[in-house]
Amino acid sequence: METTLYRYNPWWERTLENTLIPRPQELDRLVKHLENDQIIFLTGLRRVGKTSIMKLLIEKLISIQRVDSSRILYISLDDYSLLKNSILDIVEEFRKIHDISFTEKVFLFLDEITYKNDFEIQLKNLYDLHNCKVFASSSSSSLMRREKWLLTGRNLTFEVLPLDFDEFLTFRNISLSKADTHLFDKYFDQYLESGGIPEYVLHSDPAYLNELVNDIILKDISAVNNIRHPKVLQDFFMLMMERAGKQMSINKVAAILGISVDTAARYFELFVKAYLIYPVTRYGKTNERLLAPKKIYAPDTGIKTLFTGFRDKGSLFENYVFLRLKQYSPEYIYKDQTEIDFILSNRFIIEAKYHTEALSEKQEKLLASMEATKKAIVRNFSDVKKLKKGMA
Repeated sequence: METTLYRYNPWWERTLENTLIPRPQELDRLVKHLENDQIIFLTGLRRVGKTSIMKLLIEKLISIQRVDSSRILYISLDDYSLLKNSILDIVEEFRKIHDISFTEKVFLFLDEITYKNDFEIQLKNLYDLHNCKVFASSSSSSLMRREKWLLTGRNLTFEVLPLDFDEFLTFRNISLSKADTHLFDKYFDQYLESGGIPEYVLHSDPAYLNELVNDIILKDISAVNNIRHPKVLQDFFMLMMERAGKQMSINKVAAILGISVDTAARYFELFVKAYLIYPVTRYGKTNERLLAPKKIYAPDTGIKTLFTGFRDKGSLFENYVFLRLKQYSPEYIYKDQTEIDFILSNRFIIEAKYHTEALSEKQEKLLASMEATKKAIVRNFSDVKKLKKGMA
């Protein structure tokens, strides 16, 4: 095990090279919690950058916080060579390698935590008995929720989303001055088309995105849940990408695919748990929220474009707005056969109309009748950025 740990932690033997592209927004929200004892979970879609964010934080701990590099352990728990080792075994070996006493504080970065069946109990033991700060990641929301009650009061969870537009420009090494504002729309259209999966933004290989989605469907969903007809899952996902930004009827999808409504509902939940779709409930009383059809959104505009083509920029922009406002638990408004895109947990009402798209007369009347903290029409990335800044 010692050799494996050294391979994962090159900073134990040499100066850490800063080769990763910065993601300051993601890093800042983790740094705020360095001093408390809570276990920090990073969740989100596969390959969205959770590992890179962990390593960026390690760089910061060593170079800025001046933490002794030998007090930092990173390990990916899906490593086959560690299959028989518990998390506690690995941490004990780490302390032994560096002669770290039980009372000395260490920083633990545990990637793909859910590959260990009893990770909740082990993390509870680490929290209760060890002097450590733990960061852990997973690409499965269902496993992360499995027995989190064991960690009640001991953890915080942050979802990592695809790159936003500012991060997209950074990854593409594009710097725009105020004199170049006429170019923003051009690059924003490129962003809507390619999305924000970091590796895809860097290399623009469509096969990469296709492989990513297929891996999630075939390995994370089909294989884990013993689904005998994965082709149906792939067809289901195609239908959902075509419906992204619209209300979706489970009954209609079941009829199209020739499967039972129960099976369709089950598949839908599996996609949600794998972060491949996001459902949004209708705003209203409890029975309306539970019984009304959900609107759905893609996890990334590039993934939606891969399956449906680069068309309907208005729909892609609405999907972008949803992702940027997701932390505010958006719901959609539907009344008198008229729909408004989002009402947020802070009572802000938002309608996404890309550039010159106009509100219908019914939408204007519905907006005027709604009580809210604020009502906003967002038409471009700048509007969304200002809106988020105003709510911070």
